[in-house]
Amino acid sequence: MGIANREALKQFQLLMEDVDGSLMNSFENMHQGHPAETLERFLKARDWNVSKAHKMLMDCLNWRIQNEIDNILAKPIVPPELYRSVRDSQLVGLCGYSKEGLPVIAVGVGQSTFDKASVHYYVQSHIQMNEYRDRVVLPAATKKHGRHIGTCLKVLDMTGLKLSALNQVKILTVISTIDDLNYPEKTDAYYIVNVPYVFSACWRVVKPLLQERTRRKIKVLQNCGRDELLKVMDSLPQFCRKERSGSSRHAKNGNTENCFSLDSAFHQQLYNYIQQQGAVREPIVPIKQGSFHVDFPEPDPRDLEIAKTIETEFHKLENHNELSYSTNGLHQVNGEL
Repeated sequence: MGIANREALKQFQLLMEDVDGSLMNSFENMHQGHPAETLERFLKARDWNVSKAHKMLMDCLNWRIQNEIDNILAKPIVPPELYRSVRDSQLVGLCGYSKEGLPVIAVGVGQSTFDKASVHYYVQSHIQMNEYRDRVVLPAATKKHGRHIGTCLKVLDMTGLKLSALNQVKILTVISTIDDLNYPEKTDAYYIVNVPYVFSACWRVVKPLLQERTRRKIKVLQNCGRDELLKVMDSLPQFCRKERSGSSRHAKNGNTENCFSLDSAFHQQLYNYIQQQGAVREPIVPIKQGSFHVDFPEPDPRDLEIAKTIETEFHKLENHNELSYSTNGLHQVNGEL
């Protein structure tokens, strides 16, 4: 950290001395004993502008309080069948750790359908995984390695990505906005694997719209990325262990664990943790079905532009496919004549 950045952090720390009450309680839940590192994340997200970083953090803390985010790990999604449906259609899981001890999160982008529950359940589940990562997984990794570990790596599997994914852009924009504004700089690198043409076509036009800081984090790998990923992690998600393995919502790859499944070790631990927290906080009142509604923050104009660009490219590809289909059909008719 340079001299200017150290000075910015010092100024930010002085501003935080005026914060108390519920705001400070929520901040303590966030930083888990590492306030300076948390402030640094917000500074990075705002290019080390202290006033902008301070506003971002205050907005985040108010969002947490207004939406009871500090209690969200005591709000299970019930009944269990509904939660299993959420897991089967929102493919995310912990698949191991990097060689440096960072948690590796696998995301089945191409085969996540988000069609088994309302958007509120998917947002609730996503925030719960964020909070469990920050309050349980990362502190455990920090303790194990004897040094602060506050970030993770993500492996995004694009297997099965189709033009129909356009229907998911809205919910993905909501989730990414929540992450950008309230969990900034929590991911050191994004590894994108099993890339189909649909992704490649969109990536060409979306990449220039991303901030340079974000572009540096994204690595699009060849095929399943097995050899490249083994340089940074020992345990691979099931869709990276061999060519064309791809994501799966249900099946296991040989004797290896499907990290997306509710039956995986990570999701069982998370599920049991939320059930236990819910029982402690509300031991008398039966837990009723109903999603935990969270206010969706307004997307950054840059995010809106990216979402609009993706929609435009998908429509272009859709029209191109329809034109190709019509032309092929015409050739076939002419041939028959």
